Amino acid sequence: MGSGILEMAAPATYALGVVALLVACSAGAASRDYPNRPLRLVTPVLAGGGADATVRLLANKLSEAFNQRVVVDNRPGASNIIGTDIVAKATPDGYTILWVSSTHAINAGVRRGQLPFDPLNDFAAITLFAKIPFILVVHPSLPVKSVAELIALAQTRPGHINYASAGVGSTSHFAGELMKKLAKIDFTHIAYKGSAALLAVVGGETPILFTGPLSVLPHAKAGRLRPLAVSTAKRSPAFPDLPTVAEGGATGYEYTSWYGLLAPRKTPPEIINTLAHAVAQALQSREVTAFLGGEGFELDGTGAVAFQRFLAAEVAKYIALTPTIAGLAID
Repeated sequence: MGSGILEMAAPATYALGVVALLVACSAGAASRDYPNRPLRLVTPVLAGGGADATVRLLANKLSEAFNQRVVVDNRPGASNIIGTDIVAKATPDGYTILWVSSTHAINAGVRRGQLPFDPLNDFAAITLFAKIPFILVVHPSLPVKSVAELIALAQTRPGHINYASAGVGSTSHFAGELMKKLAKIDFTHIAYKGSAALLAVVGGETPILFTGPLSVLPHAKAGRLRPLAVSTAKRSPAFPDLPTVAEGGATGYEYTSWYGLLAPRKTPPEIINTLAHAVAQALQSREVTAFLGGEGFELDGTGAVAFQRFLAAEVAKYIALTPTIAGLAID
């Protein structure tokens, strides 16, 4: 009886093994043939902005590399959650990938326990695309010309100097709060809606802002804003005359926005490597370096392992920083 059961089980086990082998071979063949049809690059932001222009530039370079169309699919809404969730639930075959930014890690802290996906475990890292420094600027009416002078002034007037941000939980909000924490000073946060923050500082309504290089340069040249420092750990080659915030007295300060690419979890490693290599090649093209290098972008393209490590550190950073910021409701 027992031997009969074993005899019956053996063919079934063998059949399952054959099926598994065939599936594995089929997946391997598909990876080697990748890509053989158009790709969908989901970007969870509105069409027409600076981020969208960067996405489309990359999509064009990938189309050239793969000889396949790479279609940019704008799916904005809910602080990038709508577009991100689409990719989290997509088939992990490399034909649907996600353009992701710092907001992905911010959501992990601000909306902890409320997201329809796991920011780390539901995705496969492809590569970090670039880091983007912030410029700390002040309105010329504020009597400071360096970070050290700004910190000294804030120490004499705790809570009486305002700084602007593009909204509660935005990167400019976190940039300001991190400076407060490390410099041991007390600014008052004034939240605006998006680009209204820059207009408020240019108009003298609120005197301080962390913002992107592209929006700063025209106003700085016209004397409407005074740049004090860059937010990176080291001085930026694009702005060699600007010291870092850390040099001015906020020891250990480093804060950047960033862009990268993710795929659904369980996307085959061979496909991830193919995508990462294509992005790295795109980052070396004259068109990309000319478009982004002059704006202070620190181009990356170091691949999946490095990006996964970076992303995990970013998520941990925002989970730790979020509960210390007033106005952010955390479960």
